[in-house]
Amino acid sequence: MTYWHALLLAIVEGVTEFLPVSSTGHMIIASALLGIPATPFTKLYLVVIQLGAILSVFAVYWRRFFQSIDFYLKLLVAFLPVVVVGLLLKKHIDALLESVTVVAATLLLGGIVLVFIDRWFPQEDPGEGGHPVTNPGWRQAFIIGVFQCLAVVPGVSRSAATIIGGLTQKLTRRAAAEFAFFLAMPTMTAAAAKDLYDFYTESEAGLSMPEIKLLLFGNVVAFIVALLAIRVFVGFVTKYGFRAFGVYRIIVGGVLLIMLGLGVNLQLV
Repeated sequence: MTYWHALLLAIVEGVTEFLPVSSTGHMIIASALLGIPATPFTKLYLVVIQLGAILSVFAVYWRRFFQSIDFYLKLLVAFLPVVVVGLLLKKHIDALLESVTVVAATLLLGGIVLVFIDRWFPQEDPGEGGHPVTNPGWRQAFIIGVFQCLAVVPGVSRSAATIIGGLTQKLTRRAAAEFAFFLAMPTMTAAAAKDLYDFYTESEAGLSMPEIKLLLFGNVVAFIVALLAIRVFVGFVTKYGFRAFGVYRIIVGGVLLIMLGLGVNLQLV
């Protein structure tokens, strides 16, 4: 992997991490189009640079991280389901990270869901007590965490899964999106830590200095780009909803499936 590859992948990650379009899916597609070999380091890079993107959540919402202990306990409750699923299905998840076909199919199916999601969960839907919910309760946090488990499949989108989970619990669009951002921090930190541990235990040499520099470079780029993207997304989805993202996913997924059907080689080499 070159610095040019690292730059492009980090930009893709920063732009898409908090959009309901699947950042991992887009990085897999970008890796295939760029012809980046599917080495153990490439797979590690695709996960670890998400740390840079999620750090932008703290930069934007840092005041929210100094509120009551309930804030962290609810994140823990929402985080636990994906820990269990991730540990049980780790090998299967890694295998899916090489499949553009899986990404294309899940982008298409997820896009269909997003096209109709605003109709299923209108912004004016009342929450408990007849008022929109802006802060999830314990049970709501757990259910949102269960929805997040769907995102272990590349292309589903962790952001989309958790936001939809929030909407099913009567959260407003803004509240659902923001809780998805907060939940990304423990989830992606744990995923990155697990992948780094596995890389070191399975690799005789570990990370070389050039690889460490690539990871640091990618994280910095992803952080800067995500810092800009997160603000734009919250304002857009609050005002316009998710339909545009659904249409985008359908187009990208459909085009990829057509290309694969025509015999174009998009699998990682």
